[in-house]
Amino acid sequence: MKTIFIPGVLALVLSTGLAAQASTLSAPAISDKPEPKLVVVISVDQFSANLYAQHRPEFTGGLATLSQGIVYPNGYQSHAFTETCPGHSTLLTGKHPNKTGIPANDWYDRATGKIAYCLGDASVTLADDPKGRAVSPANLVATTYGDWLKAVSPTSRVFGVSGKDRGAITMSGHQADGQFWYQPGFGFTTFVREGQTAEARLKPVAALNARLATDLKRRPFIWTYAKASAERCQALEADYETGGRRWRAALPIPAAVDDAGRQRDLYASPYTDEVTLEAARTLREAYGLGDGPQVDVLTVSLSATDFIGHRWGTRGPEMCDQIARLDERLGVFLKSLDRVKGGVLVVLTADHGGADFAERLRDEGYDSGRVIGKPWLADLNRRLRADLGLTWEPLIADGGIDQIYIVGPGRGTPSSADRARIIADALVLINRDPAVAQAFDAQALLALEPAPADASPEELSVAERMRRSVYPGRTGDILVAFKPDRVPATPGATYVSSHGSPWDYDRRVPILFWWKGAKPHERILPLDTVDIAPTLAAATGVKPPADLDGVCRPLIYGRRCRP
Repeated sequence: MKTIFIPGVLALVLSTGLAAQASTLSAPAISDKPEPKLVVVISVDQFSANLYAQHRPEFTGGLATLSQGIVYPNGYQSHAFTETCPGHSTLLTGKHPNKTGIPANDWYDRATGKIAYCLGDASVTLADDPKGRAVSPANLVATTYGDWLKAVSPTSRVFGVSGKDRGAITMSGHQADGQFWYQPGFGFTTFVREGQTAEARLKPVAALNARLATDLKRRPFIWTYAKASAERCQALEADYETGGRRWRAALPIPAAVDDAGRQRDLYASPYTDEVTLEAARTLREAYGLGDGPQVDVLTVSLSATDFIGHRWGTRGPEMCDQIARLDERLGVFLKSLDRVKGGVLVVLTADHGGADFAERLRDEGYDSGRVIGKPWLADLNRRLRADLGLTWEPLIADGGIDQIYIVGPGRGTPSSADRARIIADALVLINRDPAVAQAFDAQALLALEPAPADASPEELSVAERMRRSVYPGRTGDILVAFKPDRVPATPGATYVSSHGSPWDYDRRVPILFWWKGAKPHERILPLDTVDIAPTLAAATGVKPPADLDGVCRPLIYGRRCRP
């Protein structure tokens, strides 16, 4: 058995045997056009086009390989609320969030009076914790590429794996053969339906989970610089103050003294991506994905970039090291795909981008700042009550102040007359706020004429971006676009930066298509993430639904997509 370590990280051992296998790999098929038996779709959570461009000259591993295929450096999530759940829901459905039913990570459920999670489903349980937050694809009202494939090729296998449930489920869809996500302290978990057992559902990852549990119990975790990138990442070390807390952006991150802290630090580190890719390789080899006559699908959502971006920002030494390790580990994973007997088509993109934290941007001379949610909303409610003579607080925004819900007394449903006067006054007050670019009535957005089908995602109005995020019954009543670099988030010890805005730093993502033999081709015009699924469908001879927002883009220069 061969063991490999994350370079520069003490203790996290993964038994892979990859090095021992390298000499036995068969020669991969090479073709100038993709003829895949395995489609691998990778989402790197919070991997903005800016982050890709900043580090692209440094790539030597998997990201360097994928950048030798078809490269769209200006891909777009063209909706407004650029969060993980809605962003992932666009990647393989070919639809915007207003058609996937996933407009945000969370929304206010008027029926229960509580915040609902985007994938929450009380009819299932979690394999690792029957009392934990249960999730499934039920809230996703669109089908995915994997669903389309299985409808015409029942023997095709579809698996999804991620560091987050919303990364694994929304990409692999309703008919997936397995959807697994990393749960710190347990390993990879999934959901269990009535009549199923947790043991059976976890069987594909049971051996991996056992090994991970053993490693975590016997070894400490210390995140230090990888040798290859240490010098350039160390140069980014600096001291900051966020939310009244002084801290230094630097590695190493020392080992926490308690289990909770250790798991927290582990999750927000390159380790999450490493074990996710290990799970992807395990599933690929266990089920022989790509080895048979049918086309198989493996979706992989890598969450560490997002965790690290939230906790330390996007342009410090922590992210520098993360991107270097991501590049390296993707290289190892792509090398493992040389064992696939059929052709492999790989797509890499992101669910959203992300800006750096406000204080670092301000230190660099940018007009950046924060909007602290609770006092902002409290002041708005106070003024509305005074203006309209209300006896209750009419606005709630438990999921974030960019989506505001109007409620009646006791949080009941307001009358039509109350709603109309509340929203009219609220829009006036919000639009006067110097931190706000524009606020919208969600119902008015539904009445807007959609942008033309051939409209470029980089030229869409803010109203159109908002419209693409409106799903009735889930989206807020008032939608707020704060000005660029005005962050509606409160900094804390483990949270300094965010995303979710309609601005390009959160919308722009790279979109890469690669296969053995692909001719490098840089395509500078914008591509929408909803175009990925119909493009894959055409490449594998699958007919997509007729009501898609996305369109097929030819992967071979000069050749049109097949009908």
